[in-house]
Amino acid sequence: MNTPRAERAIIHLDMDCFYAAIEVRDRPELAGLPVGVGGTRDRRGVLTTCNYEARKFGVRSAMPTFMALQRCPKLIVLPTRFDLYRRESTTIRAVLHRFSPLVEPLSLDEAYIDVTAHPGAPGPLAQVIRDLIYGKTRLTSSAGIGPNKLIAKIASDLNKPNGQCEVTQEAVPEFIAALPVRKLWGIGAVTEQKLEKLGVSTCAELQRFSRVELRDHFGKFGVELYEQCRGIDTRPVERDRERKSLSNEETFSSDLRTLGECEEKLPELVEELEAELKRKASDRTIIKIFVKLKFSDFTRTTVERAGREATLLEFRLLLDEGFARTGKSVRLLGVGVRFASTETADAAQLAFL
Repeated sequence: MNTPRAERAIIHLDMDCFYAAIEVRDRPELAGLPVGVGGTRDRRGVLTTCNYEARKFGVRSAMPTFMALQRCPKLIVLPTRFDLYRRESTTIRAVLHRFSPLVEPLSLDEAYIDVTAHPGAPGPLAQVIRDLIYGKTRLTSSAGIGPNKLIAKIASDLNKPNGQCEVTQEAVPEFIAALPVRKLWGIGAVTEQKLEKLGVSTCAELQRFSRVELRDHFGKFGVELYEQCRGIDTRPVERDRERKSLSNEETFSSDLRTLGECEEKLPELVEELEAELKRKASDRTIIKIFVKLKFSDFTRTTVERAGREATLLEFRLLLDEGFARTGKSVRLLGVGVRFASTETADAAQLAFL
């Protein structure tokens, strides 16, 4: 009988430029060339992802295709093939389940694996998993190994592509202290600017603030920051977690005072949401769309509708209704979708058949 190790052992596995890597694998003549996958070449198209050769030019996922082509005129833009990506993802997940029943997919190309109960050492185990995936798919991956999901996720970004990084429980204090705060979950440009005003750029500097002080500055999120900057994360790896919704939002440094100003911010939010939908939820059925607003006085409102397509026009109609409810200045604007559960979707398909 295997005895679980004293500390948790979590692997965060991330396929390297998954969609683009598949396209280059299937078209060897593209090796070494900048490749993007996703939107059409007009102003409405948005890249789903791109390879590292394209990233050298400043191209990134969720970027409008026309902008990507401005930065990299020789960028090769290919259409998505989600049926193929899903098949490859199924193969990869089958490998992961050979080592643990606790596999939490985050998207087609990313997952957590809890290997605490596995008798093998987690670092070598991650290498074995990556080698098996490469043997079956000819695709490389990167991994982070840590005592919790936060540390494993951060570590997986450090030796990309085709590498891994392990952080033991004993090494967490030193590891987390040296990190820039932007590496923590939930910290975007606006929060980073607020932290800079407080003289904070690293987790060690953030640790100087008490839980109460951070809550005063950042509300409930301040409590999360207090724990994150110390490498604390008690979230379990949830088996086959099903995403219920997907959204994209932005908090503005200066409040948006008119409906027109809000409408100007909407296209970029919708474009980024479209890219995330293609990357993380291409096989899900959308049942509702919504727009969320937080006003200058911190009150909130959400407008949602069932049976609507996730298009810029539909989101604009919801925005108009939400803004009209108060007419107050807007500090946060978000757009999102809600999904049918897979059980509901499967039942509906069976009924149709």
